[in-house]
Amino acid sequence: MRTSIDARANLHLIEDKYRLWQQNPDSVDSGWSAFFEGFELGNLPERNGTTENEVEAREAALQTRVDGLVYAYCTLGHTIARIDPLAETRPANPLLRLSEFGFTDSDFDLCVSSKFFLDNRPMTLREMVAGLDRIYADSIGSEFMHIQDPHVREWIRRRLETRPHKHSTPRAVQVALLRALLESESFEIFLHTRYVGQKRFSLQGAETLMVALETILHKCPDGGVEEICMGMAHRGRLNVLANFLRKSLKVIFTEFSENYIPDLVAGDGDVKYHLGYQAVRRLASGGEVEIRLSSNPSHLEAVDPVVEGKARARQRIRADIEHRKKVLPLLVHGDAAFIAQGIVAETLTLSQLHGYSTGGTIHVVVNNQIGFTTLPKDARSSRYATDIAKMIEAPIFHVNGDDPLAVKFVSDLAFDFRQRFGRDVVIDLYCYRRYGHNEGDEPSFTQPDLYAKIEKRPSVTQLYKRELLDAGTLSEDDAASLETEFDLRLEMTRDEVNAIEKRRANQKAKFRESTAIFQPEYTSESEPTAISEKTLKTIVEGLTHVPEGFEVQPKIQRIVLDHQRKVFEHGGPYEWHFAEALAFGSLLLEGIPIRLSGQDSSRGTFSTRHSVLYDAKTGKPYVPLMHLAEKQARICIYNSPLSEAAVLGFDYGYSLEYPKMLCLWEAQFGDFANAAQTIIDQFIVSAESKWQQPSGIVLLLPHGYEGQGPEHSSARIERFLQECAEDNIQVCNLTTAAQYFHVLRRQMKRD
Repeated sequence: MRTSIDARANLHLIEDKYRLWQQNPDSVDSGWSAFFEGFELGNLPERNGTTENEVEAREAALQTRVDGLVYAYCTLGHTIARIDPLAETRPANPLLRLSEFGFTDSDFDLCVSSKFFLDNRPMTLREMVAGLDRIYADSIGSEFMHIQDPHVREWIRRRLETRPHKHSTPRAVQVALLRALLESESFEIFLHTRYVGQKRFSLQGAETLMVALETILHKCPDGGVEEICMGMAHRGRLNVLANFLRKSLKVIFTEFSENYIPDLVAGDGDVKYHLGYQAVRRLASGGEVEIRLSSNPSHLEAVDPVVEGKARARQRIRADIEHRKKVLPLLVHGDAAFIAQGIVAETLTLSQLHGYSTGGTIHVVVNNQIGFTTLPKDARSSRYATDIAKMIEAPIFHVNGDDPLAVKFVSDLAFDFRQRFGRDVVIDLYCYRRYGHNEGDEPSFTQPDLYAKIEKRPSVTQLYKRELLDAGTLSEDDAASLETEFDLRLEMTRDEVNAIEKRRANQKAKFRESTAIFQPEYTSESEPTAISEKTLKTIVEGLTHVPEGFEVQPKIQRIVLDHQRKVFEHGGPYEWHFAEALAFGSLLLEGIPIRLSGQDSSRGTFSTRHSVLYDAKTGKPYVPLMHLAEKQARICIYNSPLSEAAVLGFDYGYSLEYPKMLCLWEAQFGDFANAAQTIIDQFIVSAESKWQQPSGIVLLLPHGYEGQGPEHSSARIERFLQECAEDNIQVCNLTTAAQYFHVLRRQMKRD
């Protein structure tokens, strides 16, 4: 029987569970079983003598209490951790009081040890409590005991216990951290004073995000990562563009110009904090890492599955589909949106699925403890904004954003965890928002006490600089030199931009740096899409043939394989599903790969496609379309989870990075496509206009199943027609199987 984590810290409950475990190890859940492995507790005699058995019993009882204390800290230490930079007092948890484990102040000098802490090293109880407090309840609060795999838990525990003391951190590392903070703060202050009132969604209060990003980046070359696929919302985006992707400051300042309009081929453009960017960072170590920041709409978290799909496609391009180590998905979230937006849960669900896994994602939650004007008590029903990630057993590291060394440590740990285990990991960066939601907002209207406190608080940059100065790691001259260097670079760049604007006089400032992909104009003239009879015969033979020993289910043999053979021999009539299979087969023979994804897609909602056959006895799958010829492209057919928004977003992202593949998403019924309306509205129909970002994704919307009620009869075609503008999409209301065949082929023949 499963029991709550909090209850496990109760000594009496531990003893009861231990007795059950002794009688039958299977009578308690795996968490208890792992806890009790390795030591035996005999029946406790009355303690009125000094026999050898009584001494052993007392020692065993003490060991149980010590192990219970260690386990409680591993499980609950995060609840009393000093992770909130604005907190005036430390959180308390009565379940972690020493009295809960039968200890008193007189026990502090007892010599104790535990196999669950520092390799059973002997120490006093006082030293053990101090060590547990430093590791599990200081600037880092770790949640990992919900992970079922004991090897994963043990790996995390050992890494946490071997965290180096901050005094052992090399000077070069500490100065590099300060440099990252100074760059971030100087950039924000410069924009705040030189472009007064303009929206930029400042990172101030969360500058250690740059420490996390730089730490992850610098681990990439040695860790085998060649590319980062990144997504984030508006908060701190300009800072990330300037200081992480190294986008030209000249371009950024030009975008702040009152006269600025983007130099677009077509379309409407978008605000500067929605724009994507691509760059190659060349590191001091000699390594290079490509970074791709996806464009995103204002709809928070909608970009998450798009980034995952892009990362999966990039892994295929880099021939890394087995281990998925070379391309790292990195998502930066806000606390309020991460717990509230359903697409986050949908995207997390994809993380370990065969057709959608990207080998693990590093999630960084910029937890400024407020969503516009909404406080956590109104924003969620859970303790943490990150609790949603527990459903996929992701480790979660809550960290005080005003402790740069702690942020660096958890970033190192998160990267290594992802590379080792291929799973998602979450960094919950506890910080604050120095100003309002945007630069025109006044936060003291709704949170006067909070913002009175924030106004008095020095920035993390100034706090860390003072720490280095006090420790003698940095001199006043060194610190002043760094600050002057950044300020001077910003001022000189702005002067250069102003000079250019003056020379242009009556001209509009133009955007001169773009990563856009330009698409040729639409034409109604179709490329040839017919195929030869010889090719048709090759496809049919492959579709209707199964390997020797493969036992086809009798009904499938009759209504699919035998029927397709007869249709071909008689020259028709071809049904829709057969026409689709022929179109797919012809593209595969031409070297064009295909990805088909959706609910029940391998069989088809209406039991018509049957693209995957299953042996009637063994259940072994067989895909006829993969066996048409020795040299052909690959088709990937995936039954998706019961999600529309995340799956369509994923497949859309895939199509962006792999335009030479036919990517199709199929709604179970066309009517259900509106569950993915945000992806359709904000990406598919508008991305080319906003971001010059075309996609060749195909949406299959089966409908017209008359008599089945209002949710199964219409794909709401009128909505798609309303969204047609400037040749952005093609709505194909097909009436014959032949049309379906040719339109699928035309999709990959177009320019």
